[in-house]
Amino acid sequence: MLSDIELMEHHVNVLFKTDNKKRMTAVNEPPYDTAPYIFVGGTRLGNVVRYSNRPDEGIIKKLEQVIDPDTGVDLGGVIGILSRVQQISNFWTGPAFLFPNVSGRLTNAIQITESNKDCLKLNFPHIVDELEYRQPCFAIIERETAVSICCSARQTNEAAEASLATLEKFRGRAYAIDVANAWAAEIQSQGRIALYSTSWDNCI
Repeated sequence: MLSDIELMEHHVNVLFKTDNKKRMTAVNEPPYDTAPYIFVGGTRLGNVVRYSNRPDEGIIKKLEQVIDPDTGVDLGGVIGILSRVQQISNFWTGPAFLFPNVSGRLTNAIQITESNKDCLKLNFPHIVDELEYRQPCFAIIERETAVSICCSARQTNEAAEASLATLEKFRGRAYAIDVANAWAAEIQSQGRIALYSTSWDNCI
C-alpha cells in the first residue's frame, strides 16, 4: 500500500506537468495554462512541496525558509515573498481524496464513447470536443440526455483525477456517487490510482 506522501506525489504529478528538476511548468490539462508559483500538499506524514519553474533561485530559497516539509507552512510569509515578485491573483485550497476499491459495485452509469457522445451536447458540450482526453467518461442518462457526469480531469500513466458534475435539478439522487464509482472502477481496472480533489468552497 502506498503511503500518504507517495499518494500526494501522484496527486501533484497528475495536477501539473513538471521538468526534470521537478519544477511545475503547466497545468496538466488543455489548454495547459501556466502552473502556480507553489503547490503544498499536506498529509499526516508531512508535506509535498513543488515550486514553479518561474521564480529564480533567490525566491525559492526565501520560500524554503517559510515552508517546512515536515511541520507546515507560514502562509503569511509565503504571500509576503510572492507579493514582491508579482501581484497574487489567485489562492486555492481544498481537500484531496483517494477512491477506495470500488470494483464490482453496481451502478446505473453508462460509459460515454464516440458512438454515444451526442447525449452530452445539451448539458456538457465542452466535454464533447475533449472526450478522447477525458476518457474514461461515465454518465447518468435521463431522456437520452446526460444529467450527471464523471470523467478524467487530469491524468498520468499511474493515476487520474476525477471531474464530476450533476445538473442542479438532478442532485440528491445519488447520481454523483454512481458516475464517480463507475469512473473509479474503470481507472482501477487499468491498474491506476483514482483520485479526486476540490476547493473548500465546493464542500459546502
